[in-house]
Amino acid sequence: MKYSLRQLQVFLAAAHFENITRAANSLSMSQSAASSALKELEQQFDIQLFDRVGKRLQLNELGRLVRPQAAALLAQADELETVLKQHQQPGNLNIGATLTIGNYLAVKIMARYMAEQPEAKVTLDVENTAAIAQKILNFELDLGLVEGELQQPELDVIPWRDDELVVFCSPEHPMARRSDQSLTDDDLLACTWILREQGSGTRQTFDRIMSGILPQLNVLLELQHTEAIKRAVEAGLGLGCLSQVALEDAFKRGSLVPLKVSHRDMQRRFYFVWHKQKYRSAGVERWIEMCQMSQ
Repeated sequence: MKYSLRQLQVFLAAAHFENITRAANSLSMSQSAASSALKELEQQFDIQLFDRVGKRLQLNELGRLVRPQAAALLAQADELETVLKQHQQPGNLNIGATLTIGNYLAVKIMARYMAEQPEAKVTLDVENTAAIAQKILNFELDLGLVEGELQQPELDVIPWRDDELVVFCSPEHPMARRSDQSLTDDDLLACTWILREQGSGTRQTFDRIMSGILPQLNVLLELQHTEAIKRAVEAGLGLGCLSQVALEDAFKRGSLVPLKVSHRDMQRRFYFVWHKQKYRSAGVERWIEMCQMSQ
């Protein structure tokens, strides 16, 4: 492209004021800079857009022909600039969250974000860690909030907050009478288990926690939803192991009982994850700030 938007601005201002000094002042330019811009525009195409009558610039036939097209082009450029500036403000977001985070943390953050940005549209896709990672790799999500660790080289995975898994049972389960004692590996092997499915961050952490005895555990059910696991455990079908975030209300009500497993490391982390090549908009940055403030 041989011409610049600045040259077109000078041309339109000169056509309006019919004077290069006044045109320059309107654009906050020096007279010499405005004159040079107009001269370069004409020389690049070997044309003349004005008739010079003393200090007055009067549009000639070609200038009158070009003027409306130049004005339309600058109007489009102004519209584009407005869109780009608006992108600096928090706006629409596509967020992915794993089940524990999505059901117990992300909805509250989404409500605060939308209250702050009432014009914004936020979608929340709640799936397991593997599914969220795949959608981020496909550029379907702006940001993921996950429970499991990811190793894909295309993704940035940044720690967000600490979490802890808790083994639990129903109040009627035989192990409930030992809630003040730490369970042994023999205790864990003697029970049946209701667990999250493979591919979930919670299951990934559970498998790490139970390293050494995992193949011997009696897994009765593998379920995709934390609430389904809690209901199955309440019904006395076995022990469960979920995030403390998902269990706080049930422990307060007494519908479930936490169990101690002191010799096993139950700690883990939640993570932010996004594609390394995806632009982090103002909305993504603000969402991350809100997540960090919610700890």
